[in-house]
Amino acid sequence: MDLKDKTVLVTGSTQGIGLAIAQAFARRGANIVLNGRHAASQEVIDLIQNENVTCWDVSADITDPDAIKQLIDHVYTVSDHLDVVVNNAGIVNDKLLNRMSENDFSQVINTNLTGTFNVIKACLRSMYKARSGVFINMASVIGLTGNIGQANYAASKAGIIGLTKSVAKEASMRGIRCNAIAPGMIDTAMTAALSDKVKESILQQIPLKRLGSTDEVAQAAIFLAENDYMTGQTITVDGGLTMQ
Repeated sequence: MDLKDKTVLVTGSTQGIGLAIAQAFARRGANIVLNGRHAASQEVIDLIQNENVTCWDVSADITDPDAIKQLIDHVYTVSDHLDVVVNNAGIVNDKLLNRMSENDFSQVINTNLTGTFNVIKACLRSMYKARSGVFINMASVIGLTGNIGQANYAASKAGIIGLTKSVAKEASMRGIRCNAIAPGMIDTAMTAALSDKVKESILQQIPLKRLGSTDEVAQAAIFLAENDYMTGQTITVDGGLTMQ
């Protein structure tokens, strides 16, 4: 897929990995739909528009199916096509399992997994008619390995991997592709808050001995969008952490 003049929706794109992905697509000439629960700052919008592309900012809560339907309907009013959807929005709420409430668990599942489902479902009818489209879902290495204190997050991300494979199989007959990215430890505000001791412990487990960058995750998203023979795959960007 040539990304120039394509329309790309990135959920959770007002900061971190999502913003890096939006910028990467903009550099390829794609027009960008930013999305978050709250409106993006003018600074973020300017980062996209500085690439000489069109940028729309449409806030919506991905856990609300009606809000997502309105979001997608709005996209088709400002653009007559939606070519790539990156499902990046997600949350964490880490606790040991014996201290995790049902709400702690369901909140993460509803945002990360059900939210991804909501966005995909809202897009499919129009993509089926167009017989084209690409979904890129943000999973995590935690969805592959599990982790202490992250049962809810691991379950949500493992679910995204399964959802990705199912969507890839169902939608392939209409020319639609669906893949996932499973980042490892990426240098973001969340990892910056970790203590030096915790960071050092993590680095010892990563063969490349460093954290990844948001731009490196974004490069994987570009690859999955442009490669027309990739579907149903989960690409790890983790410095070798989960190699087998």
